[in-house]
This record gives sequence, structure tokens and C-alpha cells, in this order.
Amino acid sequence: MKLNKLRKQIDQIDEKIVPLLNKRIEASNEISLIKRKAGKGVYSPDREQEVFNKVDSFNQGPLNKGALESIYREIMSSSLSLDDSFKVAYLGPEATFTHLASLKRFGTQVMYLPCYSIADVFLEVERGNAEYGVVPIENSIEGAVSHTLDMFVDSDLKICAQVLLNVSHNLLANCPKDKIKKVYSIGQVFGQCRIWLEKNLPGVEKIEVSSTTRAAQIASSEKNSASISSLLAASVYKLKVIEPDIEDSPHNITRFLVIGKNDVSPTGHDRTSILFSIKDKVGALYEMLVSFKNNKINLTKIESRPSKKKAWDYYFFVDLDGHKENPRVKKALDNLEHKCKFLKILGSYPVGE
Repeated sequence: MKLNKLRKQIDQIDEKIVPLLNKRIEASNEISLIKRKAGKGVYSPDREQEVFNKVDSFNQGPLNKGALESIYREIMSSSLSLDDSFKVAYLGPEATFTHLASLKRFGTQVMYLPCYSIADVFLEVERGNAEYGVVPIENSIEGAVSHTLDMFVDSDLKICAQVLLNVSHNLLANCPKDKIKKVYSIGQVFGQCRIWLEKNLPGVEKIEVSSTTRAAQIASSEKNSASISSLLAASVYKLKVIEPDIEDSPHNITRFLVIGKNDVSPTGHDRTSILFSIKDKVGALYEMLVSFKNNKINLTKIESRPSKKKAWDYYFFVDLDGHKENPRVKKALDNLEHKCKFLKILGSYPVGE
């Protein structure tokens, strides 16, 4: 039969693939050992991007780009998992959106360390209990995550990569919608679902908790309660999806940062993040930014935060196109350093997505 013949063909292909996968992982493990001896991190976002670009160029179909990259993500995740000391800290608990972003970046095979707060993620990486951390930095609707910005002021950790996650908010419960008396979630999520909640659950009490996962935990055990959480949380805590995709905007994207101790090499398609403070005088901010214009460098984001050291004293966080080793970027940063009170380069990393 043709069916049996095709299945035999698949078996023969698998017989060739598995030894090659093991050879690849052995070679990857050798590289990890060399990096460890040299005091370098085993995870290289720049090399990862190079691998994705190469396998994409080899691909003749029918696999699409996303499917192929997902396969290679898990291959690389399996390689990293062989290193017992490799752990990734993230803003937990399990099934939060930061957990989903971590899985998207590092795959399912590595060891994860859920943390109670953003500060704890930084602390675990600084102490060496985790090699990398994943933290939220901004949402396309609600804006910047101020706690993450504030942590960079005093931390020596570097930004190594970014993750963009399409965020889908789901109303989860184990009771009908008209029986819901309370809804649990975090403040940012309530903000992103404000119109839907006003229209569909008017008068229902909204209660803020520490995470969307904590919200799901409470909803799973409390009568007539619901949470706004991820589909992963619905699966973990055995909640029914009462209404999917209740976010007010279909363009709801959260950006996460991967933080670590090592610099990342240029890929040709990079972003650099910096923070600086300025003197309190007329035109000071303009003077800081004009060097980027003169060097034809695009600024993709600028955000201010109180320094908390003096009233009306601010730090400015800026994202710009290009790697810090790029001559034009380097020149602009050198000019900025001579003009501002304080400059800190948070990291250069692949844009990737």
C-alpha cells in the first residue's frame, strides 16, 4: 500500500535525522565548554540570529519560516539544557506572560526560575543563580514598565536580547459569565481591557493581584470569580475560557528584555539602549539629542523617570538603531558623554523580530 510505503520513507528519514541531531548537540556542548573556560556566557543571541538566518536561507519549503525557527528553537533549547548550571529567571509564577516570553526565547527544555518581582529577577542574575533573566519593559497600549526602567539605574546587568509577544487576554472562570461577581488580574491588564469590561461586565468588582497567574489561581478556587489571564494559565489551573481575546486593541504587543552579564556582538540589525541624566538648563535635552541627528541615527524610544535623588531630577532612557560598536553610534555616544551629567550604555542586542 502507498500509505505503508510513505510511512517507511518517514522512518528512514528519521533514522538519519536523529544521529545528526545528536551530533549537532554534541558540537554545541563542546562550544559551551570552551565558552565556560573562557568565562563567557553559553547563550549568544548574535549567533542564534545567525543560525536562524542561515537555516531560513536553506529552506525550500513546504515548511514556513516560523515553523522552521520553532523547530530550531527547541533544538537549541535542548543543547542549553545539557548545561546543568544554565537557568533563566523570569517574573513569575508559571503561566505569566513573562513566562510565555521566556519560552519563546529559550524554548521548553531549559531550567526556569520563577521570581516574585522584577527586582528579584535582577538579583538572581546578579548573584549568579541564573545566567539570564527576562523582564517586561513596555506595552504598545499601556506604555513603559517603570519598575524595570528603575532597576537599570543601579544594576550592572546588560540587555542581551529582546522578545516581542502578541498578548491575548482571556476571561477565565468555572462559572457562566452572568454569575461572575469578581474579576482578578493586574492593573496593566485591566487597562488593556477597560472598554470590554465596561461593556460586558458592568458593576463587577475588579481586584488587582500580583500577577495574571495569581489571578487564575484565585479564580480556580473562589466561587463566582474570574481572572483575565493567558491560555496557558487556563490549562494549568483548569479554568474554562469564557471569552477569548478581550483586549481592546488587536495590536496589543508587549516587549520583554533578556538581561545578563555579557555583551553581544553586532549582527548588522541591532538596537542599543542607554540612559543618561542632564544638567537643569534651557535646551539641555535638545543638546543631548542633536548629536544623534547629526550622525543620522534613528531614536526609536525616549522615556523619562524621576531620579529619586533630587526633586525634578530625571533620567532619560533612549533606544536607538545600531550597535554601540558602529562608528556613527560610537561617535554620537562619545559626544553625548561629554555633554551630559551621567551616561550608561545598557546594551546592544539583535532586533531580531
